Amino acid sequence: MQDTKTTILRRSLLKAAGGALLAGALPRTVLAQDQARPFAPHPGDWKGYEVVTKVNLQNPTGASTVWVPLPSIDTEWQRTLSNNWSGNAKSMKVATDARYGAKYLVAQFDAGVVPALEVVSRIQTRDRAEDWKRAAPADLTKEDLALWLRPTDLMPLDGIVLKTANQIVAGARTDEDKAQRIYDWIVLNTFREPKVKGCGIGDIKTMLETANLSGKCADLNGLFVGLCRAVGLPARDVYGIRVAPSAFPYKELGGKPAALQGAQHCRAEVYLKRHGWVAMDPADVAKVMRQETSEWIKDADHPIVLPVRKALFGGWEGNWMGYNFAHDVRLQDSRAIKQVGFLMYPQAESNGEPYDALNPDAFKYVITSRAL
Repeated sequence: MQDTKTTILRRSLLKAAGGALLAGALPRTVLAQDQARPFAPHPGDWKGYEVVTKVNLQNPTGASTVWVPLPSIDTEWQRTLSNNWSGNAKSMKVATDARYGAKYLVAQFDAGVVPALEVVSRIQTRDRAEDWKRAAPADLTKEDLALWLRPTDLMPLDGIVLKTANQIVAGARTDEDKAQRIYDWIVLNTFREPKVKGCGIGDIKTMLETANLSGKCADLNGLFVGLCRAVGLPARDVYGIRVAPSAFPYKELGGKPAALQGAQHCRAEVYLKRHGWVAMDPADVAKVMRQETSEWIKDADHPIVLPVRKALFGGWEGNWMGYNFAHDVRLQDSRAIKQVGFLMYPQAESNGEPYDALNPDAFKYVITSRAL
């Protein structure tokens, strides 16, 4: 149940956006596919995947550098087994982000060389689903969690972010309740905008100041993470890519193994005292509402949406590979790009000019996967 302040805030934001934002009270669209679908990820056997990123840089104008993110996560839901690479670079080395531990390959090519690079990553992954009846003692200290309570360049935790977060969680007594309120607020007040390039930018202050709460996963899950951090809940984005179709009847929640460029997707986690790190993905609820059917579903309790909305508070499907948790990554040996807000796409520059990482055909890179 929402408190009065949160309800007022939600209504004001809906009004400011011209009624385009989503609220659970909106009438449900009648669809031909209006039956409930199963969506219930459950921890089970590990599944192995090989993910191959091939870069054939287009039209280099001088010496070139390519950066490719490497999966560098080992958790209860993902094991990184190996990363290997080959190509015609004069040098290839692994760099590590000093703050977050994100790893990426740095490949440097001489002028006159048409850069070609192949990176092969092998991982194991599995579904997640939190057992809310099970209480696990906290195993991380305040010092361990301090990083996940800090602001980033695109995620300030003061001003309108703090004000909004405080209004959403006013009266909540537990961290579970705070996380649930923020998750529900994201589902009810934001929406996916398919026209946004890539996964969005994640500029949460501007989103709130303009009351334009649309975007994609880096925007919507980034807003979830920022609101959580602002009220003292450690939270983090997990940047990765979908590597296989969904095992459930949701076409938008999977990737096409033969062509994964464009399948990048960031998820989120929040640290709860009684449960540790817990999976979250309100952005995928928005994706199902906007793109799963031919019509935009504007009811978060719609039979197609509700199973996903319930499952993604505390779980996610293991058809996805996480790269890292990093923000504000400074790319080693870069002349033009210097820093990226997050590292989820291959990056490149030639003769000091950057390539558009969100335009894989002009870049050019191809990402594929296969089950092991």
